[in-house]
Amino acid sequence: MEANILVVDDDKSIRNLIKVYLENEGYNAFEASNGAEALIMLNENKFDLVILDVMMPILDGISTCVKIRENYIMPIIFLSAKDEEIHKIEGLTVGADDYITKPFGSLEVIARVKAQLRRYKKFNLDSQNTNSITIDDLTINFDSHEVIVRGDKIKLTPKEFDILECLAKNRGVVFSVQRLYETIWNENFAVSDTSIVVHITNLRQKIELDPKNPKFVKTVWGVGYKI
Repeated sequence: MEANILVVDDDKSIRNLIKVYLENEGYNAFEASNGAEALIMLNENKFDLVILDVMMPILDGISTCVKIRENYIMPIIFLSAKDEEIHKIEGLTVGADDYITKPFGSLEVIARVKAQLRRYKKFNLDSQNTNSITIDDLTINFDSHEVIVRGDKIKLTPKEFDILECLAKNRGVVFSVQRLYETIWNENFAVSDTSIVVHITNLRQKIELDPKNPKFVKTVWGVGYKI
């Protein structure tokens, strides 16, 4: 599958190495040496995936990822020498889809790239061909705001529907409570606010067979929620 991939790392040797891996698989690889340069390139070109180093000068990977997610939905794979769990969690919380730890091999890089591109391509095709999403026995119609689970129409509040829509349209992406709140309410999140937790609980009561062991809206402990 032909795809344009942006590799962002302040280490030129690493950029060149990944570029060789990608071009050997038939992908079009582009390079940026920092987050600020990457954002300029994203505004000027269409990319299908971004490989993003965490530690960079001028604009680090975490801040760059936050900026990218304001306007783009393509997969982001973080790249870092840090293998501590906290850094992986931070990266996933701000919108990354996967994480590669240095040092890495060509097989790992290509496998992760292909997996993310397959998911992204399927998501785009589904979005273009229908105004609804079906996940197992859950169907969400975005035009009519109808939700059908196991053949039964479920009545959701507007906020419950918005949360479900957000998670379903970003299937597999982990949303922190803060990110989910700010996406749905479009305002700054207060740490003491429990609105998301309450709405998630109510949503599970309506769509899950066993709300304590949910099939659809999963909790990623210490990170957030995903479908």
